[in-house]
Amino acid sequence: MRLINTRLFHSFSPLLFTKTNQITTTDKFSLLHKTRISSSIFMASSTSSTEVKKPRKVVKKLLAELQNEGVGAKVRRSIGRPELKSLDPFLLLDAFEVSPPAGFPDHPHRGFETVTYMLEGAFTHQDFAGHKGTIQAGDVQWMTAGRGIVHSEMPAGQGVQKGLQLWINLSSKDKMIEPRYQELQSKDITQAEKDGVFVRIIAGEAFGARSPVYTRTPTLYMDFTLQPGSHLTQPIPSSWNSFAYIIKGEGVFTKEDASPIKSHHCIVFGEGDGVEVWNKGEGALRFVLVGGEPLDEPVVQHGPFVMNTRAEIVQAMEDYRMGRNGFERARNWESDM
Repeated sequence: MRLINTRLFHSFSPLLFTKTNQITTTDKFSLLHKTRISSSIFMASSTSSTEVKKPRKVVKKLLAELQNEGVGAKVRRSIGRPELKSLDPFLLLDAFEVSPPAGFPDHPHRGFETVTYMLEGAFTHQDFAGHKGTIQAGDVQWMTAGRGIVHSEMPAGQGVQKGLQLWINLSSKDKMIEPRYQELQSKDITQAEKDGVFVRIIAGEAFGARSPVYTRTPTLYMDFTLQPGSHLTQPIPSSWNSFAYIIKGEGVFTKEDASPIKSHHCIVFGEGDGVEVWNKGEGALRFVLVGGEPLDEPVVQHGPFVMNTRAEIVQAMEDYRMGRNGFERARNWESDM
């Protein structure tokens, strides 16, 4: 999650722009779609295909430490920081910890998607098109900002609310599409289990089970829990970039004799057709595994706007300031949270 100071849109400096080449890096919202998705639980058989011929190696390991973000909120940022500015097509990963009255008040987006996955507590989302709802622990909101959304994200209960937010870039042909949502309640997320490994499949396929979520930028996103002594082999398309973020416990990645990696670390994987993970500890290991097809396009980002050229960023800022080209409802809108 990243909050932008809206005053910057009235007087901006070219120094505020960042540009990277990705690696090996209407005035009505009548078309804003909201999709509620249902799915199932799947018990994997021993014949489910999990063959990996070339396991990916760990090429980078980062400890995500708490930092201030939004208004009084705390995040652990792993992607979107100086050491890992992006991992095509991923722009940001925050593990957030927020207690009222802190949060992420009204702010805009254009040009990418946000995926919010609640781990503990609840968060309420409201946007300028009239969409409002609360996601509870285990729920997912997959928001395609497209040509523009202004929204707020605030804690819905007392105490610490925890979750993950991932930013996924959109290709140049999709950056100005109409916004849409895909929402999954926890009970509807596809789940599978095999040999001491449990997975919640937010996007993609594991153990022969598949999520119903449509990913405009091809993506896999899985929440794995490995019991002590268990071993996971998970295929990933060889042309995709991938990483893992450890939520709880510690695990051995890619080589069985490697040193274990502890919670709050982001692990970037190199080339290969999948990953292998072992839990050699005494407690459960929980992590998310994320992979995506690189877009291989220029990226120019200014806060919550992600486009392909500086001129498109200037246009996005002007559209937001003037309330046009997707931001018509931003002129007089304020959330009531």
